[in-house]
Amino acid sequence: MAVTKVRAEGVGALAGRTLRAAGGAIAELVSGLGTAAPAFGLLLLFAVTAVTAPLGVGMLLAPLALRALHALAGRERARLGRRGPEVVAPGPPPTRPRLALTDPTTRRELRWLLRHGTLGLLLGLLGFLLPLSAVRDTLFPLYWRFMPQHTTATSFGYGVAHSWADAVAVGAFGVGSIAVILGLTPGMTRLQADPGRRLLAAGPDQDLSLRVAELTATRAAALDAHATELRRIERALHDGTQNRLVSVTVLLGAARRQVARDPSRADEILERAQSAAEQALAELRTVSRSILPPVLDDRGLAGALSGLAAESPVPCRIDVDAPERCAASVEATAYFVVAEALTNVAKHSADRATVAVRARGGRLTLTVTDDGRGGADSAGGSGLTGIRRRVAAHDGTLRLTSPAGGPTTLEAELPCGT
Repeated sequence: MAVTKVRAEGVGALAGRTLRAAGGAIAELVSGLGTAAPAFGLLLLFAVTAVTAPLGVGMLLAPLALRALHALAGRERARLGRRGPEVVAPGPPPTRPRLALTDPTTRRELRWLLRHGTLGLLLGLLGFLLPLSAVRDTLFPLYWRFMPQHTTATSFGYGVAHSWADAVAVGAFGVGSIAVILGLTPGMTRLQADPGRRLLAAGPDQDLSLRVAELTATRAAALDAHATELRRIERALHDGTQNRLVSVTVLLGAARRQVARDPSRADEILERAQSAAEQALAELRTVSRSILPPVLDDRGLAGALSGLAAESPVPCRIDVDAPERCAASVEATAYFVVAEALTNVAKHSADRATVAVRARGGRLTLTVTDDGRGGADSAGGSGLTGIRRRVAAHDGTLRLTSPAGGPTTLEAELPCGT
């Protein structure tokens, strides 16, 4: 009986992961339409430019088309960066036609435009139409008798239902659409994003100044995060612990004056001073744990995260597979990333959360998933901005997937260090 229950839970978890993956893939495919449709229109503009170039009109359209190309490529980089590793842009490409013909960045963007405006557009349309087709065709046996005669039965415009057998066949076609959604949409998503990730990123032949600029930006973010952390610690010590210690000093002075006058009154004041000292000590411990939790040294990352899960107001499951220890600063960053993520989970009314940690090939990967209402935005000024800065300070990557309605998945990858 217990084995059957475990198997049922395993099947349920697998089904849940499959549904979440398919839902995220559909959302990503549809979001790709936002750049694929303009890419198709821009392809037509380039075709008109090439045809009319001998007449002189194309030479006037070329700068406009090139500027539109670079802007659209920038939008695609930003979209891919929101749903995966950041796509680092190369240097500013030229907008003059003669220079653009020999510029490698422009040629790569044109190759991306051709693929994204054709195959990417087709995949985006499939991502939009497949769920509608699945719902329409699966439910067709329930309403086919009310359809006008000679109306096409399937969503793709072929077949006419004359009997229950035809209606059931259409329903089976809808079930097939569901199977395609569950099985193929994650691969379709990767196929749609692959040209952008390969062709729009800075290639190995790009100037190292791009990498220097990126490292300068991450260093500035690390310094900002460090300054913010110091201000937080200063406020915690000044507004909490210091006031408690001042109160202890005042109470001890009052007790000293009361010893000769009224010893019973002095005992009451000393009791209040002891209580204030205990509160100050508790606040000091809280501040010290926020700097570097001692549990990381005592029990490692797995034990520290288990402690976070135990204190979380939202039920949280921890799954850690990290046979090798990482650098102390990396483990501390991982700890605070999970702590901030769980705080955000509690704020957004989720019912449960899962934290998975994997250490492979010198990289530490953290995945925090919750079943909240979704819609999280790392650029919206929330605690996710602090998480992104902590991760960037270690030259790591952060990926956030949070479609409206949930679930929200936060994935951070950090180099383990030495």
